[in-house]
Amino acid sequence: MFSKKNKIKLTWLAAILSVLNSALFHIPFFTYILNNVEEGFNGVFIFVCMCILMLVANFFAFYLILYLGRAVGKAILSFFFIGNSVSLYFINTYDVLIDDTMMGNVFNTNTAEATSYYSGSTLLYILLLGVLPCILIWLSKVNYGSLKRFFANIGVSLLILIAIVFGNMSNWMWMDKNSTVAGSLVLPWSYVVNTFRYQNQQRELNRKEILLPDATFANNDKEALVLVIGESARRDHYSLYGYERETNPYMTATENLTAFKADASATYTTAGVKAILEPKDEKKLYEILPNYLFRTGVDVIWRTSNWGQPPLHIDKYEEVPDISEKYGIPDEGHDGLLLAGLPELIAGSDKNKVLIVLHTSTSHGPSYYKKYPAEFEVYTPVCKTVEMSTSPVGELVNAYDNTVLYTDYLIHSIIENLKSLPEWRTSMIFVSDHGESLGENNLYMHGVPISIAPAEQIEIPFIVWTSDGTPLKDNDMLTQHHVFHSVLNFLSIDSPAYDESMNIFTDE
Repeated sequence: MFSKKNKIKLTWLAAILSVLNSALFHIPFFTYILNNVEEGFNGVFIFVCMCILMLVANFFAFYLILYLGRAVGKAILSFFFIGNSVSLYFINTYDVLIDDTMMGNVFNTNTAEATSYYSGSTLLYILLLGVLPCILIWLSKVNYGSLKRFFANIGVSLLILIAIVFGNMSNWMWMDKNSTVAGSLVLPWSYVVNTFRYQNQQRELNRKEILLPDATFANNDKEALVLVIGESARRDHYSLYGYERETNPYMTATENLTAFKADASATYTTAGVKAILEPKDEKKLYEILPNYLFRTGVDVIWRTSNWGQPPLHIDKYEEVPDISEKYGIPDEGHDGLLLAGLPELIAGSDKNKVLIVLHTSTSHGPSYYKKYPAEFEVYTPVCKTVEMSTSPVGELVNAYDNTVLYTDYLIHSIIENLKSLPEWRTSMIFVSDHGESLGENNLYMHGVPISIAPAEQIEIPFIVWTSDGTPLKDNDMLTQHHVFHSVLNFLSIDSPAYDESMNIFTDE
C-alpha cells in the first residue's frame, strides 16, 4: 500500500476514495435499487452488479483524474466531495432528485432564496462528509507509478465495466425504466452530467432557427387541422393495416379516413418529432411547423403529455397539469385529458386558420398497462413488470395492443369533436415518432440506431381524416416530412418553402 518515503500508491488512494464515495454518499442510491428490484436471484444479481459498477466506475474515474491531473486532479476530487456533501444534504432533507431540472433551479436561484434552504446541519454535512475526505486527499503523498501500471489499471477497470454491462443485457429494460431516478442519485456524476445537459438545453432554447421565407394565406376560409404525434406506434399492430386483432374498431368504421404506410426517420422521440415538424430531412434546425405557422398568423396550440420537441416559439403551450387545472379534470395518467375543450379551442379562435398539435405518450413502454383506462384492457393477461424480457411475450403484446385500442378511441374522439364544427373545414393527421419492439430478436422498446434498426421500430402508421372528404394522393409510402407540406396545403398557406411532391392532398 505504501512505498518510497511513505507515499501511498495511486491504486490504493483511488480505491479508498471510491469506497468512501460509495459508502458516504450513496445510501439513497442503494436504497432505491433495493426497493425497485424484483425478489429472487435476478434482483440480487442486479443489486450486486450495481455495487460493483459503482466501485469500479468511481475507481476508474478517480484514478484517471489523479494520474493525469496530479495537483489539479486533487482539486477536482476535492470539489466533488464538497459537492457530494451538499447534494446529499438536499437529497436527505428535501427528497430532491439531482436531474437537469434541478440543476436549472440551482442556476436560476438567487442568493437570498438559496440560503433559505440551508440549516445548521448543512455545515455538519460539509465538514464531516466533504472536508475530512478533502484533508485525506491533500495530505496523501502519492506514488503515481509507471505508465505501464497506469494502462494496466485502466484496462482491468474497463474490462470489468464491460463485463458488467454485457452481463446485464437482459436487464437493460429495468435499467432504462429506473435510470432517471437512480442516475439522479449517483454522485458526483448526477450534478456533473446534468449541469452539462442543462447548459446544452439552454443553448438549444437560445439557438436561432434558420427562418423560412415568409408565407401568406391563399384565402380566409375557416380551416383547422389537429396533428396528433403518436408515441411508439408500430404499424403492424393496427388492424387498419391488416393486423389480425381488431385494434381499430372506431377508425375502421370512420368515413373519409385513409391509412398510409410510412417509415420513421429515427427510432427515438426527439429526432422523430423533429422530422415530423421540419420541412426537409436536415441536421440543421430549420424553422419548425408550429413556429412557422405562428409567425405567419395561424392560431397554434401545442398540448403535450410527452417531451422532446424542438424549441417552440408560440403563445399557447399546455402540459397535462395545465390542462387538468384549467378544466378541473383529474390527471389519471391517460392522454384523453389532451382532448379537453378541443372544439371550443377551435370555435373560440379569433383566427380563421388553426393548428392544434397533440403530442401523446399512449404506447410508450415499458409500463404499457398504465397507459390506458381500465375499460380498454380488452386483451388479457397483461405484462405488469418493467423487466420486459422476463414477461411472457403474449402478455407484453396484450398490454401494447390495449394501448392501440385506446389510441383508436382517442382518434375517434378527436374526429367526433371536429365533426361538431360544421362551419369549419377540418382535418386530423396521426403519425408516430417511431415504432416499437416487443421482444422480436430479444429487442424491446426502441432506440436502436436507424441504420440497423428492425422494421418494428421504423414502420409507423400515418392516418388522415378530412371533414369534407378532400381527395388524397395515391401514395404507397410516406415519410414524416410529408406532414409539414400537407399541413401547409390544407390550411391554404402559400409559401416558397412548400413542396408539392411532399403534399398528400389533391387540389380536386
